[in-house]
Amino acid sequence: MRETELNLNDLITPVFVDERISSKTEIPSMPGYFRFPIKDVACEIGRLMELGLKAFILFGIPGRKDEVGSSAFGKNDVVQKSVRKIKEEYDDAVVITDVCLCEYTTHGHCGIVKNSQILNDETLPVIAKVAVSHAEAGADIVAPSGMMDGMVKAIRRALDCEGFEDTAIMSYSAKYASFFYGPFREAAESGYSFGDRRSYQMDFHNKKEAIREVELDIAEGADIVMVKPALAYLDVISEVKKKFNHPLAAYNVSGEYSMVKAVEKMGWMDGKNLAYEILTAIKRAGADMIITYHSREIAEVLSN
Repeated sequence: MRETELNLNDLITPVFVDERISSKTEIPSMPGYFRFPIKDVACEIGRLMELGLKAFILFGIPGRKDEVGSSAFGKNDVVQKSVRKIKEEYDDAVVITDVCLCEYTTHGHCGIVKNSQILNDETLPVIAKVAVSHAEAGADIVAPSGMMDGMVKAIRRALDCEGFEDTAIMSYSAKYASFFYGPFREAAESGYSFGDRRSYQMDFHNKKEAIREVELDIAEGADIVMVKPALAYLDVISEVKKKFNHPLAAYNVSGEYSMVKAVEKMGWMDGKNLAYEILTAIKRAGADMIITYHSREIAEVLSN
């Protein structure tokens, strides 16, 4: 009689790869979550696959940053190396890559900056170049997260021109300027040096705007659209699914994870079952797939 069933095929696991470290390093604001060196990333994917998890999204922390994020698109940069290592050992793993500049720039913004202004159109060819470099390394899906207008169209055109017509695009279509992202910014070292991201991420007061953003990304060729964050935006997830019935991802973000871990540490709630309930609610709202830091413990819950 149960209407909604959460299963491991619904989950996408984030993996942080740091090319500066030699052993896994815990992220202080995300208890139980780690950064991995490039040499260990394939082993970590193997361990997760043994639990029944199949899809992974990679976030890279480079050894060098500059104003234009040039460490984001080199053949031997952190994400590209990691993708190749994973695919060499686990070709059946679904590898998704984050396509953005924030982790790779000294200013920490998601686009090219000039005179403290984020330049939307000048950013598009750069993120298209990043996406192509990920596809060349073997990524199955590229996931542009910068909320630049026209990013899906630019990436689709670049991928097709380079012969990667089958590489899918998962677009962060409705990404809100949220206070839930703090732990991630520590994990990926993607904090910004000036201003904030409200000029290109969405106002969390708005829902109709999310519908317009998703509609534009679908028109530009997004294979999967996304709502981020998830827990405080179940109404947006539901509305997007009803309106478009397009493959829909939701990102159960770092702040949502850390809140569960905090109450669990205090002994106030059962963390694993709380996470299970939250993820079930996200799926019930309409998400077809969920990016979550809880995937390992959910694998344990579902196996019992």
